[in-house]
Amino acid sequence: MKFPSGEPILHISMAVRDLEESRHFYVDVIGCEPGRVMDRSFDVFFFGCQVTLHERPAEVLAPEQQGVRHFGVTLSDERWRELVDRLRAEGTVFLRPPATDYADTPREQHKAMVADPSGNAIELKTYKDPSAALTG
Repeated sequence: MKFPSGEPILHISMAVRDLEESRHFYVDVIGCEPGRVMDRSFDVFFFGCQVTLHERPAEVLAPEQQGVRHFGVTLSDERWRELVDRLRAEGTVFLRPPATDYADTPREQHKAMVADPSGNAIELKTYKDPSAALTG
């Protein structure tokens, strides 16, 4: 992956149960580009964000502890639909199935939430008009 010189790169680190099942989910299912591989961790590039997945099963939250903690991405409508279709084809369980909020308004958005194999929640969104949805 080529990064623009001088541009910031957002970085997130997360605990996962198993590196191989996480690699499959992020690389093969979601389509992230793999990055560096270390002894008990590896990086993926999640739509421009460097996500480091650490094999630390004792730190993975139990489902009843997960609450609202999540990360996500806002995609174009076409990319959002392609990703949702790919997740469905893979049999991924949706924490929140695809839905539309504020239909037929400038704030219209489609969203869904899935969990990786370790239960890390990922929100996927697309906005009809991002400037209307993300301001005032």
